[in-house]
Amino acid sequence: MPASVTGLHYPSLRVLLPRTRLAYVHLKNLLTDAKRDRSARVSGYVAIWLPEELVMLYLRRGELVNATHHDGRTFQPIAIGPAVEMVPAEPEYGEITFCEAEEEQLACMYASQTTPQEPFPPELRSSDPSALFPYLISCSYDGMVEITAEGAVNYLVFQDGQVVRAYLADSGKGTLVERVARLFDRERLALHVQVRRWGMPAPVPEQAQTGLVRAYRDLANSLVLRLVADGREGAPAVAEHARQMLLTAHPALDGFSFNGRPPKAVVADADALTAAVAALINELLWTAGDQSATGGPGDILKELTHERRHLFQSAGLFDRMSWKLT
Repeated sequence: MPASVTGLHYPSLRVLLPRTRLAYVHLKNLLTDAKRDRSARVSGYVAIWLPEELVMLYLRRGELVNATHHDGRTFQPIAIGPAVEMVPAEPEYGEITFCEAEEEQLACMYASQTTPQEPFPPELRSSDPSALFPYLISCSYDGMVEITAEGAVNYLVFQDGQVVRAYLADSGKGTLVERVARLFDRERLALHVQVRRWGMPAPVPEQAQTGLVRAYRDLANSLVLRLVADGREGAPAVAEHARQMLLTAHPALDGFSFNGRPPKAVVADADALTAAVAALINELLWTAGDQSATGGPGDILKELTHERRHLFQSAGLFDRMSWKLT
């Protein structure tokens, strides 16, 4: 990686907004236009360079679906809301660009920023093309290779050890072989070309909508309050214990809290969030199994979910419950 994240730049099909001072661009208006304006309703990314930080917003057909953040050391996934809020309303510093890109390229970018790389054999000098490409051919490699040189991040997609698609950050002059060869020329090698690899990347996941996160938090809190009202005064402690017990299997539960700790932002897709909430509710509802005076777990669940039942039904929550609702 370059000494500073301000030097990072990625390939694109089309530059919709050239790299511009952030003070001249209203981010939320840009994102709204990307959703409403037919010509801007594209798949791509918005890169925002802040002092020693980089925020990447991923768009699919104009919809903002995910985000990552580089803190000067490494990338991490981040919830969309906090990612957007990192940009000051009246920024004095920073730059921004909006680029259209193939969805496969976006998948490569997101995977390289959020998942562990596959190591090369220790004896292989991956920055040497005369060693790298024969090795990938010999093992019929399927996956993607990221090549970073002078801040330009490039991706090669391999099948059976052969390059089948490439996403390169250069000007596009010359054949594919010539363009890839330029990444490994002697001058660039002196600047520490970095080569990493991953398996075939999955599409960029779509983060759960804010409304669904809010609905699940309300449901979990309402269930705890209902258990307290039914005489289970220790329900908050039980809920927090259950949350911590399930956290390893369901990281989305970091976005919930029952002990007064402010919940963290949820970074998960709708399915992972639903699975996490279902596991938590199933665990809590077992504690209500003997509450015959106020109804069983199924009755409690039906009552608490009635107002938002269509939302929960479409998210698949009821299919994951241990009790079937009618």
